[in-house]
Amino acid sequence: MARADEYLAWRTHLADLPDEQLETRFWELVDQIVDPLIDLARTHTSPSIERSVLMRMGVDSPTGNAVVNEIDKRGLLGHGAGHLVLHCAQKWDVDVRQAAARLAAGEGWDVVEKKWGGRDDA
Repeated sequence: MARADEYLAWRTHLADLPDEQLETRFWELVDQIVDPLIDLARTHTSPSIERSVLMRMGVDSPTGNAVVNEIDKRGLLGHGAGHLVLHCAQKWDVDVRQAAARLAAGEGWDVVEKKWGGRDDA
C-alpha cells in the first residue's frame, strides 16, 4: 500500500525561505514549546525538589539544604537551585560541590543577586 507523502504539501510555506529565516522560524517554534514548560517549572517546584536536584548534582544533603533554604528565603526558587549553583560554579571556575559549599557558607550571593536580582514574587 503506497502512502501519500504529505510532507511535500506541509512544507510549501517553508520551501522558499533561506536558511537564516528557517533557523529563525525554528527557534521561534522552540520558544513556543518551551516557554510554558519553563513557566510550569517556576510555579510548580518546591524546596524538596530543589534539594533533590542538588543531591543529584553531587551536593551533600546538609549543604544542599542550606543553599535551598537561602534560595527560598530570597524568593528565587523558581529559577532552580541547580541553575543558580551551576551559574556560580561557572563564574568561579569551580565544580558544583565547591560552589554549593561557598553558597551554603553565605559566600557569593552577590553573584546570584547580580544575575537574578530579588524576589520572583515581588
